[in-house]
Amino acid sequence: QLAQRLLQALLHVVDVVGDPAEQLAALLDYPSLIAALDSAFTSDYVIPPRHHHEISHSATHLLMPAWSAGTPRPGAYLGTKLVNIFSQNAALGLPSIAGVYVLQSGHTGEPLCVMDGAKLTARRTAAISALAASRLARPESSHMLMVGAGALASELIAAHATARPLRKITLWNRNAESSEKLAATLQSSGLEVVISTDLAEAVAGADIVSVATLAREPLITGEWLKPGTHVDLVGAFNMQMREADDIALQRSSIFVDTPSATVEGGDVALGLKSGAISLSDVQGDLFALSRGVHKGRASPEEITLFKSVGSAVSDLAAAILVWQRLASA
Repeated sequence: QLAQRLLQALLHVVDVVGDPAEQLAALLDYPSLIAALDSAFTSDYVIPPRHHHEISHSATHLLMPAWSAGTPRPGAYLGTKLVNIFSQNAALGLPSIAGVYVLQSGHTGEPLCVMDGAKLTARRTAAISALAASRLARPESSHMLMVGAGALASELIAAHATARPLRKITLWNRNAESSEKLAATLQSSGLEVVISTDLAEAVAGADIVSVATLAREPLITGEWLKPGTHVDLVGAFNMQMREADDIALQRSSIFVDTPSATVEGGDVALGLKSGAISLSDVQGDLFALSRGVHKGRASPEEITLFKSVGSAVSDLAAAILVWQRLASA
């Protein structure tokens, strides 16, 4: 009954106030979300392989379940994300990611809440990158290059600014108009924002290089990376996509969000498949970093590279944070 009343209350707020995605974003502030994800990667969850269906070359359907270990039991949770990635939506003026997240009780199996899957994905994806940067980027990193100007770009900038003392943001995108629109949204951020048309120069000048695109050929080459750079690869979610070349992989200490990144998604998985790198070149994942099994960056000169493909445990952790805040409101 409590779950039903809370869900009804949430739906009522959405009907009155408006956008459920913005309601969700307000409940997932980055400092709290990054802390929740860090804790989740030290906790015990069951994470089955996700169902990854290529509907076409431009459309992907994902089902991502996860649940608390020892379920069913009091205090446990069970959740599944159903998400679609339709890359051709950009030409239609629509977001490329759409879906829902269903959170359920891990004690009784009852549904607790249905959440906006696109916003949940965007927030947790950016928070995962920031969590990795908190272990891998140099502590004094102040200049971030954002490659790509899609919906995820502003989220990545906000999340990274939580993890490191950013003062300057350089934007690069194939479509200059999109960069200008993104720059306008960042005017009130307190950050210096510039638009670059020279990607090589922009990469060479940045402390953190974050890439969130739908590129099918590498945008970042390792020859451009200066010592101490941290590279954050967020796009390239299938084996037909790539954001960084083999030289970037070979010059870097490589980290991934989960072991899945070694067999799916572009970049690291493609480098392993071609033989450009070996599995021993992958230093660790977020489980190892959060649990202290790997200390992260080893020296100021080290080039670090983080590749994320998404994890059901991060979706579940974000959904639990939302639900707990609703329950305590």
